[in-house]
Amino acid sequence: MTRAARHHPDELVVGLVSVSDRASAGHYADEGVPALRGWLSAALKSPWQAHERLIADDRSRIEAALTELVDDVGCDLVLTTGGTGPARRDVTPEATLAVATRELPGYGEHMRRISLEFVPTAVLSRQVGVLRETANHCALILNLPGQPKSIAETLGGLHEPHTGRTVHGIFASVPYCIQLIGGPYVETNEQIVRAFRPKAATRAPTSSAPGATT
Repeated sequence: MTRAARHHPDELVVGLVSVSDRASAGHYADEGVPALRGWLSAALKSPWQAHERLIADDRSRIEAALTELVDDVGCDLVLTTGGTGPARRDVTPEATLAVATRELPGYGEHMRRISLEFVPTAVLSRQVGVLRETANHCALILNLPGQPKSIAETLGGLHEPHTGRTVHGIFASVPYCIQLIGGPYVETNEQIVRAFRPKAATRAPTSSAPGATT
């Protein structure tokens, strides 16, 4: 696998992984990767490129895909969707932890907190957030829910204009995390999600147009 070439120093290289037995077997069209790509297209102001995988609920195949996307392709961020529930075939968290060098427990905790705003069954979700580090590279890997609506809620959070109540989505912290681990400087569309950074880590805004390549 050829390592991804950045067309701009701050181009974000993203891996999008949908885990589904039936979609990978062609029984129905995958909705996970299109939902991830659509949300990122709206949310990112920085240039970015996507590398997509559709695989079955098989731990060894998930581990291999995550390892390839980080170590070989050079992804800064890998988002998975599906396979995080309590069913016997749901093994995405186990595969993710197996390839991790460090866990970031706050991501899993906050994803469940967000989902509990919408459905009580969010307590059954087992998503994790981890880092995978090699000698000269580091990537953030996040497990997301399987449904497109839940993906958007988890990434973007909740805002009720009539009450002013806001629950921050997990993506608000992702650009700064990527910056801290040596990745590119990622800017977001604040109408979708506002990236949070300390003032000392913030650059002046640019006029970069959003865009993705595969």
